[in-house]
Amino acid sequence: MDTFSWTLLIVAGGSFLALGYAAIKTKWIFGQPVENPKLVKIGGYVADGAMAFLTREYKVLIPFVLIVAAFLAIANQGSLRYQSVAFVVGAMASALAGFIGMKVATAANTRTTHAAQGGLIPALKVAFTGGSVMGMSVVGLSMLGFLVLLFLGRLFFGSSVGVLADQILPIVTGFSLGASSMALFARVGGGIFTKAADVGADLVGKVEAGIPEDDHRNPATIADNVGDNVGDVAGMGADLFESYVGSIIGAMVLGVSIAGSDAYRLKLVVFPLLLAVAGIVAAMIGVGLVRVKERQSPQAALNKGTFGAAGIAAVFSFLLSYFFLGGGAGEAAVGWLNVFFASVLGMVAGTLIGMITEYYTGTDTKPVNKIVKACETGPATTLITGMGVGMVSAFPPIVIIVAAILSSEALAGLYGIAIAALGMLMTLGVQLAVDAYGPIADNAGGLAEMSEFPPAVREITDELDAVGNTTAAIGKGFAIGSAALTAIILFSAYRQQVGVGTIDLMNAKVISGVLLGAVLPYLFSSMAMNAVGEAAFAMIKEVRRQFREKPGILKETEEPDYKKCVDISTASALKGMVVPGVVAVLTPVLVGFIGGPEMLAGTLIGVTASGVVLAIFMSNAGGAWDNAKKMIECGASQGKGSEAHKAAVVGDTVGDPFKDTAGPSLNILLKLMAIISLVIAPMLKNYWGL
Repeated sequence: MDTFSWTLLIVAGGSFLALGYAAIKTKWIFGQPVENPKLVKIGGYVADGAMAFLTREYKVLIPFVLIVAAFLAIANQGSLRYQSVAFVVGAMASALAGFIGMKVATAANTRTTHAAQGGLIPALKVAFTGGSVMGMSVVGLSMLGFLVLLFLGRLFFGSSVGVLADQILPIVTGFSLGASSMALFARVGGGIFTKAADVGADLVGKVEAGIPEDDHRNPATIADNVGDNVGDVAGMGADLFESYVGSIIGAMVLGVSIAGSDAYRLKLVVFPLLLAVAGIVAAMIGVGLVRVKERQSPQAALNKGTFGAAGIAAVFSFLLSYFFLGGGAGEAAVGWLNVFFASVLGMVAGTLIGMITEYYTGTDTKPVNKIVKACETGPATTLITGMGVGMVSAFPPIVIIVAAILSSEALAGLYGIAIAALGMLMTLGVQLAVDAYGPIADNAGGLAEMSEFPPAVREITDELDAVGNTTAAIGKGFAIGSAALTAIILFSAYRQQVGVGTIDLMNAKVISGVLLGAVLPYLFSSMAMNAVGEAAFAMIKEVRRQFREKPGILKETEEPDYKKCVDISTASALKGMVVPGVVAVLTPVLVGFIGGPEMLAGTLIGVTASGVVLAIFMSNAGGAWDNAKKMIECGASQGKGSEAHKAAVVGDTVGDPFKDTAGPSLNILLKLMAIISLVIAPMLKNYWGL
């Protein structure tokens, strides 16, 4: 059996292992009890709202998927027409991962609330298990997509290095394009939905009506809890799904171009797949390490799983590099030890970015305490200080990303950068589990409040939620770091595919492309922010109407119309996601065919440099404002109801679309434009006669 064939067997094993794990844990989640009738009823509202949004979103996206697939089938020539099939597979895999994650998360939230009656340990177990289903579904479906496409490619075209380079890998790039397209709409749509509901619930419910957060009398509270799932479960899952797929494809494309014997180049092509499978095993072990003990912080338990998985993944990477690539010493410029160190560099860079993000956004840290102090002098200083924290927070992660790029490139060239990006995402199964745990815990606290559980239960869910806020901020930082490296390797792959050599920054077309790319993240963010503003206005208007026309809501003699608020968020999200999505998809196509491959290269440089910095600023400023508000609500600066609290609410309201809509969506903008450029590279080559 040749190298390619047994690699496919290993990929199949990794895929079935991850999906089998997800299936077993899903069955366990649904087997957990939920006995409180009110909890069942309210949890049903959240689950129904989440699935209704996802169903309507996918119905809107079906025509888009069919149009793009038809374009790829018509515009390409020969075997490249099969890119359309790969594109549909990628879109379907991403959609299925979102569906599974959402279904399980909205079942785990009620069961976490119920389990919290028995203490912190059972509640954490349910919440984290729910998150692990999302993590394992993403990596399992990614591997399954690769398996299907590579198997079909081998069956129809063969498995030589030349066939891989010229036919199979260009076709498989369509898989990443499908995943990226779905991710963009999931992130933008989910972000608009959740922030419209959140702003409406906070400003009218908490500030104007003076009722607690997640109070069942607030008409927008169900939509707010639905938004946590569509934004932070389905949205984050789709975001990292495409980073994972994009980094693997980028590494495979760059591996095939390295000088050396055909046998060794083939090893470099399939090595990213083997590394990903090793990461799945490491992630599963890491998930098993997450066990909280009495009087232990949930954060310590989650860290044990995350860092434990990273350590195990590093060992696996060493063994895999030595035994798989070590035999080819002298056959290529890229040595096995250099490849191993590049993968470790990615792991270290991802961890450091997460730690820096926690410092700038975590509770009781120096930057957040600075914002808390600023809240005492009003909203203006709150906003000024928060923006300053966000701006300075962009510097350290960029330094780390630059160091990772330079170091990994020195070790193994562009292939080293690709392996570093994959190393950062190698244990995605457990990283995404930790991230998806956050909205489940947040929902559990909201359900405990709405179902009027005893204060002791809410204290446990609040403790879980506090940790979830930190994991969410770290997850966003991690997503930005991985997006930067993934976009860079996809850009490098595009440059090789289209045949553009040295890029002259003094060339008029190139510098024009750089400027155009640099402004795109601002244009894209403005569309997302304006969509949130319009949706929030509609939500505020509706909540005020219900309080005005149904005075019995606050007296608990009438029930709020939750469904109306969910419908407003859904309609606003679906409407608001279309234009930013179209801009992201059409820009590289128009620039490439009108301005040429070099101008498109400049555009990709500009959008990556500008977008990464803007994304870090927005995500961290929003996270810092959020935790400053939470600190005041816990007693800092005169606590709830004080003037400082009102200023903090303003900061948090401004920061919400920063950290949950525009900021995270920029990650996908960078990767989507890069993968579209890679997909159309053969068309551009023919069109411009290169």
